[in-house]
Amino acid sequence: MSRCAAAAFLFAVLAAQQSTAADFRAAADTAVVLYDAPSAQAKKVYIVSQGYPLEVVVLLREWVKVRDASGALSWVEAKKVSAKPRTVMVKVPVAPIRQAADEASPVVFQAQQNVLLELTGTAGSWLQVRHRDGVTGYIRIAQVWGV
Repeated sequence: MSRCAAAAFLFAVLAAQQSTAADFRAAADTAVVLYDAPSAQAKKVYIVSQGYPLEVVVLLREWVKVRDASGALSWVEAKKVSAKPRTVMVKVPVAPIRQAADEASPVVFQAQQNVLLELTGTAGSWLQVRHRDGVTGYIRIAQVWGV
């Protein structure tokens, strides 16, 4: 292993150990390529659409190691991810989006599994979200991935 590679590896390990809370970002472009190594010459393993939430595992200068909703680890160019707008992905087959952060509150709409919702706020164990059509409401944190 070269000195540069060894230093990068050590930096990545230390950065990963210092992080205790999950850091989620969103794919910034229409189609963001995920690679199996931190290089544009590496194997392309997946493409995600704009807004797709990615959990940051390791930050290097120009590359970010991320975990997707399936749990797979891959690399993405740092310039291809953005902290805003934050999105979450529905992970249950159908999630009721309620008018207020209360189980007894009326359902405004239902979101299907894998639908992306913009995160606009939090309320205890609930998230305030907005659908791309503009409809807003509250969803249980346990029903989404990306926070």
